[in-house]
Amino acid sequence: MKTWQYLVGGIVVVGLAIQLVPHELPAVESNNPADLIGSGVVDGEVANLLKTACYDCHSNETKYPWYSQVAPVSWLVGKDTREGREELNFSTWQEYDMMEKLKKLDDLVIEVKEGEMPMKIYTLIHTEARLSDAQRQQLVEWAETMMDIVAEEEDGEE
Repeated sequence: MKTWQYLVGGIVVVGLAIQLVPHELPAVESNNPADLIGSGVVDGEVANLLKTACYDCHSNETKYPWYSQVAPVSWLVGKDTREGREELNFSTWQEYDMMEKLKKLDDLVIEVKEGEMPMKIYTLIHTEARLSDAQRQQLVEWAETMMDIVAEEEDGEE
C-alpha cells in the first residue's frame, strides 16, 4: 500500500511542478483589419463555419478555454495554435499575395476533403467544430470559388 501512496504522491508533485513551467500561448488580437471575414468575400454561412471550425487555430482571435492554462495541455494548445497560424492565418488574409492565397486555399480544400481539418484532437472537446459531409463540401466549394476569384482579381490588376 505504501508504494501506491508514494506513486500517487509523486504524480501529484510532478503535476504541480510542471505548472511552474511557463507556457507561451500565442497572443489574441481582436483588431484584425486584414481579416478574411472582415474583407466581405465570405457569406454568413461559410463565415460561421470558418469561425466555428477554423478560427481558434487559424486566426489571431483564438478563444482559449480554461484548460489551456493548465500544463501539459497548455503546451499542446500553444504548439497547435502557433503551427496553425503559421500554416494559415485568416486574420492576415489580405496580406498574402496571390500565390500564397491560392496555395492556402488549395491546402484547405485538400485538408477539409480528407477530413484532416479540423483536427480530431480538437473536435473531441470542441464538438461544435465537427463538420458534417455537407459542411465539408460547402467549405470546399467556397475555397474553389475563392481560388477563381483570387486568380481573376490578379488578372484584372495586370
